[in-house]
Amino acid sequence: MADDKKKKTQLPEDEEADFVTLQFDDNEEVECEILGVFECDGKEYIALLPDDGSGEVYLYGYRDISDDEFDITDIEDDEEFERVAAEFDKMAVE
Repeated sequence: MADDKKKKTQLPEDEEADFVTLQFDDNEEVECEILGVFECDGKEYIALLPDDGSGEVYLYGYRDISDDEFDITDIEDDEEFERVAAEFDKMAVE
């Protein structure tokens, strides 16, 4: 998972976009493929695959702001993160 920094995300104008750029507080930018938005325990989460070649998947809390903008938040609770990761793993296998 990425550092606990605030991120601003905005989808490109094409609503069918499969990629988003994360911008961290230190102005570092990481292009990520959107693997999907999914639900776990009644909340929405997003899975992102950074293009850094690490093979890691970033999991964040997810909330729609408008048609072309959304907010993501760090999952700070370890137990919540483990549940979300397990749910994502189940979906990735199917």
